[in-house]
Amino acid sequence: MTEKLFPLFVAIPLAGAFLIALLGWKKKGLPEIVGALIPCGLFAYSIKALLFTFKNGIAVHHLGGWLPPVGILIGADGLTTFMLVIVHGVAACVALYATDYIKKYTSPWIFYVLFLVILAGMNGVLTTCDFFNLFVFMEIASLAACTLVAFGTERHELEAGFKYGVMNTIGALFILLGIALLYGYTSELNMADISNILASKGPSRLVTLATIFFLVGFGLKAALVPFHAWLPDAHPSAPAPISALLSGLIIKSLGIYSLFRILVCVIGMTPLLTNILLFMGALSMGTGAVLAMGQKDFKRLLAYSSLSQVGYIVFGLALGTPLGILGGLFHMFNHSVGKSLLFLTAGSVEYTTGTRNLDEMGGLSRRLPVTGSASLAGAMSISGIPPFGGFFSKLIIIFAAVQAGHVGYAIWAVAAGILTLFYLMKAMRQAFQGPLLEKWKMVQEVPWRMRVSMITLAFICLTGGLLLLPQLKGLFLNQASKVLLNGAMYSSTWGGFKP
Repeated sequence: MTEKLFPLFVAIPLAGAFLIALLGWKKKGLPEIVGALIPCGLFAYSIKALLFTFKNGIAVHHLGGWLPPVGILIGADGLTTFMLVIVHGVAACVALYATDYIKKYTSPWIFYVLFLVILAGMNGVLTTCDFFNLFVFMEIASLAACTLVAFGTERHELEAGFKYGVMNTIGALFILLGIALLYGYTSELNMADISNILASKGPSRLVTLATIFFLVGFGLKAALVPFHAWLPDAHPSAPAPISALLSGLIIKSLGIYSLFRILVCVIGMTPLLTNILLFMGALSMGTGAVLAMGQKDFKRLLAYSSLSQVGYIVFGLALGTPLGILGGLFHMFNHSVGKSLLFLTAGSVEYTTGTRNLDEMGGLSRRLPVTGSASLAGAMSISGIPPFGGFFSKLIIIFAAVQAGHVGYAIWAVAAGILTLFYLMKAMRQAFQGPLLEKWKMVQEVPWRMRVSMITLAFICLTGGLLLLPQLKGLFLNQASKVLLNGAMYSSTWGGFKP
């Protein structure tokens, strides 16, 4: 493997999108084949990249051989490859699931073009090393996602897409202002160079203002409370594969990853910033759990649940301790898999019954055994029930909070976890248990490709705790944790490379 191949993470999805746009409308089956094979292939390549960074530390490539600030620097470290594995693993399952599901909405080629554009945008955000390209790739992914949210073209779907577009544009404006302030202060866009200059110049009110802008902008992208208004409408309105992408991948790669990459590795964390993020994480935990309690719409309930689980991730990462960062990253993995699975199972229920209203369901496990079992697996992982992966990640975060002296926050996290267990188990009982209603006695299980995707994600939920085994932990979690633990060394690690 060579660093020169890292641009393929962006080039291959874009080439696939171009091929589908060119031929997909007249070649039946081509969009589904290309749209599913590309994330599967990139998942295998992500594993190879993970092994490469484990052995070599980082991978750096100068496009065209030009050095910064003239040239574009891309690369990967342990945190980058950690995210790449999650993104392509979940995306592969979503792409396979969508081959049958999306036909109920519109032509598959339109969906897969936008799907691959989103994938290219997320990969660009994860592998770029300068602010300009971070912003460009972030907006590429956001615009394609906004289009897919309104994919059904019904009134409420268009309204949700419009709201998502407006809120993400506001978030992008704050991020752009933050980038402009840093560029005006440092005359650089390369992240390592900016980090080095900020460290030499010391604190500045201009940098503080840029930090506030980043916190608001990326908070909107990550749907952190109080910047979450777009998410409860976007998730229910979007087709199930898009909901899975939004909750499982987009809010994490464009929001949480970008926020902590910039605050920890470039600007540097301060005690005040740490306390703000801890509070926002705890607020999201509780707010999402409480708002999910009274929801009747299955996908809206899962959307509010995402607010709560994002709070756990941000809280764990904001603790800044080895145990807290490990727990936050591990919960990012578990939530990406578990919540994507739950949105896919909700989509399967809607696919067969035509409703998302939990009050209209009941006993569906008798007719949809795979969907019901997979949904239960996802719910138990998100709720933190052993031996599912979500149990271990939540437990680590709670222990890390106690270890750091935040006992009150730890109790708050336990209480939010109890509420999560209550509303998810209630939803499982309403949808899949009890007597089967007469009108659902003729429904059939979803097509096999949709079932394979759900079974795969359910298996990962069940076995996710194995990532804490020493060999897997060192390969997957520890090298990602080290990046955030050693954020102050970012400039010396990434700066000064020659082509």
